[in-house]
Amino acid sequence: MDAEEMIAEARKAFFVMFGFLAVVWVIQIVNWADHYALSQEYGVIGHRPGRLADIFTSPFLHWSWAHIESNSGPLFIFGFLAAYRGVTRFLGLSALVVVTSGLAVWFFQGGDVDTVGASGLIFGYFGYVVVRGLFDRHLIDTLIGVVMAASFAYLLTVAIPGTPGVSWLGHLGGLVGGVAGGWIFRDRTRNAARPYGGSGSAGSGGPGASFDDPSPGRHLPARPGDGDTRADLHKELGDLGLL
Repeated sequence: MDAEEMIAEARKAFFVMFGFLAVVWVIQIVNWADHYALSQEYGVIGHRPGRLADIFTSPFLHWSWAHIESNSGPLFIFGFLAAYRGVTRFLGLSALVVVTSGLAVWFFQGGDVDTVGASGLIFGYFGYVVVRGLFDRHLIDTLIGVVMAASFAYLLTVAIPGTPGVSWLGHLGGLVGGVAGGWIFRDRTRNAARPYGGSGSAGSGGPGASFDDPSPGRHLPARPGDGDTRADLHKELGDLGLL
């Protein structure tokens, strides 16, 4: 992905997250006007087969204005950072996190607790942003992950057992899904490229001939980017993860 493509994807990511937040807030207005009936009908309740499908609706619902306000900022920030290198990959990641977060609540939440909220997505995006640079070998993404991990490490305190008043199971399930997504949706094209070279062929000195062999009379094949300073620069920046 070159700089222009990255800017285009970042623009898409911005509008995707803006649109998602707009939908969540419109639903909140409808939910609030109906005395939070949507949260009661479409939230996740553990061990109830009839509420299993609600893992896909619960992230859009909240229990109060304070609930949605506290989620909106982190959701936009982490969502944008997770999406700016590719909206299609981001949508796959979102689906994975929704499933892992929702299933963690459905399988392990006891009692008749009705769980809603986008915090599972927030933890999933957070986990993905932290590990993506390591799996993709992008320097910039690795630095972003380090900064986010250092700045928001306190979030992990509400993803451990026993945290009162929050769905720590949903948080933990989302975090696991985000880290897994970093591996599943890693950039395989960076690792698929082979170094220039290979076995010899007719006219190249035979099998095992080195491209760096300065033997008299042997014409060395041109390397990609020879004589093209701009292409070499782009290659170096790409190897560093800056493109």
